[in-house]
Amino acid sequence: MDTTNFVQIEKEDVANLHFPKEEVLEDTDLIAIRRADVNRAISLGNLEHYKVKIYFADDSGEKVVNTTIWAVTDVAIVLKQHVLIPTHRIIKLEI
Repeated sequence: MDTTNFVQIEKEDVANLHFPKEEVLEDTDLIAIRRADVNRAISLGNLEHYKVKIYFADDSGEKVVNTTIWAVTDVAIVLKQHVLIPTHRIIKLEI
């Protein structure tokens, strides 16, 4: 996947974004990989405060943020200060 068109943003700016309800991934294998990567990232974040690159899409385009994942719910990942990124809008994680 070519990630050169993703706009780098700060984690504090994620709270101001709007996320559509549509799934960004069409391939069920990629969705399974995303779920496994999210689970791995939460473990690394909790144990070692390890940062990951999160590639995602909001309503205005593709973005990337480099941050620690603090928690995971059934529908979103939680960043610092309770900022959420819906899981269905995550394209990939770079751990």
